Amino acid sequence: MKKQARILAVTAAAAVFLVAGCNDVVSTKQAKAHPPAATPAPAPAEVRESLPFPEKPAYLAFLQNDSRPAIDILVAQVQTSFNEGQKKYKANHFDQARVDFDRAMDLIVQSGFQADFDPRLSDLVDQLGETLHSYELNAERNAEEDEEPAGEPAPIDALANMELPKGDPRLAAKVEQELINVPHDLPLTVNDSVLQYLNFFTTPKGRAVVEHGLGRAGRYNDMIRRVLRQEGVPQDLIYLAQAESAFQPAAVSRAGARGLWQFMPFRGEEYDLDRNYWVDERSDPEKATRAAARHMRDLYDMFGDWYLVMAAYNSGPMNVVKAVERTGYADFWELQRLHALPKQTQNYVPIIIAMALVAKAPALYGVQVAPEKPAQVDTIKPGHPIDLHLVADASGADIDDLRALNPELLRGVTPNDPKFELNVPAGTAEKFELNIQQVPEDKWTSWRLHAVEGGESLADIARHYRVTVAALESANHLQPHASLPAGFLVNVPTAPPVIHLVHYKVQRGDSLEGIAGRFDVTVSQLKKWNNIRGSSVPRGSRLRIYAGGPPDDAAPHAKPKAAAQSTGASASVQKVDSRTSAQPAAVEHRVKRGETLYSIARAYGTTVASLRQSNPFLTTRTLVAGDVLKVNR
Repeated sequence: MKKQARILAVTAAAAVFLVAGCNDVVSTKQAKAHPPAATPAPAPAEVRESLPFPEKPAYLAFLQNDSRPAIDILVAQVQTSFNEGQKKYKANHFDQARVDFDRAMDLIVQSGFQADFDPRLSDLVDQLGETLHSYELNAERNAEEDEEPAGEPAPIDALANMELPKGDPRLAAKVEQELINVPHDLPLTVNDSVLQYLNFFTTPKGRAVVEHGLGRAGRYNDMIRRVLRQEGVPQDLIYLAQAESAFQPAAVSRAGARGLWQFMPFRGEEYDLDRNYWVDERSDPEKATRAAARHMRDLYDMFGDWYLVMAAYNSGPMNVVKAVERTGYADFWELQRLHALPKQTQNYVPIIIAMALVAKAPALYGVQVAPEKPAQVDTIKPGHPIDLHLVADASGADIDDLRALNPELLRGVTPNDPKFELNVPAGTAEKFELNIQQVPEDKWTSWRLHAVEGGESLADIARHYRVTVAALESANHLQPHASLPAGFLVNVPTAPPVIHLVHYKVQRGDSLEGIAGRFDVTVSQLKKWNNIRGSSVPRGSRLRIYAGGPPDDAAPHAKPKAAAQSTGASASVQKVDSRTSAQPAAVEHRVKRGETLYSIARAYGTTVASLRQSNPFLTTRTLVAGDVLKVNR
């Protein structure tokens, strides 16, 4: 009985080998199922002899007394490891099963044989891909939701909930003197609440808090002050960001606020901070700073008092409005005295005033500041989604530096937005633009670049990335056994982009259009995946969303799309589900340079064995560019 659909973890043998590899990427490209084919005979001897593979690979050298062809030995050993893994997987011994599956993959990688060299090997690769993807998919399903990357704890959570002793009254005299000598464009009141925090900031623990924030402020000081000035709000509001996040773009509060300025999702959207599956602009330092400045300017238009603006920024403007209406006081200190505001908000304004005072005269409080320097960057517009690993390969930049320079990226891949600007270390943009030209744009989320080191062979590179030598030769149009000079950049085909199964809980105010936009899918797909008939969905519902691109079996009636764009195949036909539209029983495919039987089979959702059966000439010779194949789908 045929399965409704099957999930392919590979688009070539190389992709299977990557599942346990260095990129933490698993392919989830999908196509229709086919029943297991009967075990065919090995490829004819004349075909094997015509291919550039050893009859007995080095890792099988110890089997000198085994007279069987190397491909027979390989298939037997892979089958044995796979069968052992299947037994352990069915017994829920997942970690042990993964060891056996990895061994099966390693055997294929080390053999040097292409996946389509023998139909038995091709089928084993298919089975391994399906099983390994099921392994990963089950792991995803065990998680309640596909979580965003963890952030740094927001310091305001701890600071605003502290119980502190009264401040030292002797400190008040020093502070009064400071107010006379330092410039400020916010009112800096000194009272018992402010003195409590000033006193705390002179303790070892308190000094560490402000020193950390003031040090990081150096990265953003010039930018923040420029934006505050452009938006017409006081420069001293910069200390609100210090209190909120200690200038950490990845800071996340317990309530879900994020970024330098700790925007909640709804408030960020109100000020045009985009938030979707790929990016969260609340963590973009400059965009979030501009949004914060505009928000505070709007609050000042509402309250006409900067202390009330800070209170409203923390707890929301309506909380402050209601407190003023209940008490009749439009004065923060009176609202604090009457406990008319949340406790955290009552402490919030004194924290900011105290931090401003320390920042303006750090030596007075025993604070030592070593400001970090702003990052020097170039900006590039990829125009297409691209994995940061490939950006690092092409530019020579460090991957951790790229993540730090682009904290708004949530997935390590740039969004499909031609206007998106990516920051790279200064001096690397030109190198990136030069080197990225050798990688096809449709491979920017699935390939890597590798600079050959002295004495390094293709086999060495293949082992490092867990791909086959044949895959490297095909991706780089190299002759078999080619030697490469040091510094040569090698295209490394790895795997297609990951498709994440997300379980999304519908929030208040969500619409199908908004949810679809956030995860880069269509409303039609949302409805099909979740059997939604109407135009809305109740709050609290849990939706299944295939973020990153829909798998074929998740959207059986989806709009047809060009076949196998991501595999490099040149098919011009479209995949159409037979239940919704008639389709030809067979099509013709003209082979292009670099294509293999395996990649073509994946493109059309068929098997290598089926291609061989439909094209008898393949039993007597290998595939060459220009061949016209009959493809039964």
